Amino acid sequence: MKTVKVTLNSIDKVKNFVNAISKFDSDFDLVSGRYVIDAKSIMGIFSLDLSKPIELTVHDDDAFNAVAGTLEEFIVE
Repeated sequence: MKTVKVTLNSIDKVKNFVNAISKFDSDFDLVSGRYVIDAKSIMGIFSLDLSKPIELTVHDDDAFNAVAGTLEEFIVE
């Protein structure tokens, strides 16, 4: 399991993020404070505080490199 911070501060970014991450079969969670939601759920993402970076947890270490390449526009350090 690996974790990176992502920023989803606009409606278009959320839509593009969900479209990109839905192409993978692995499980992904977004963590904001005490809330954990499925990263493939657009409704769930809009229930989070999008004004600050959110932790993306990738549950499949093998898929992490492919996911990181696809989602690099959303990843913040």
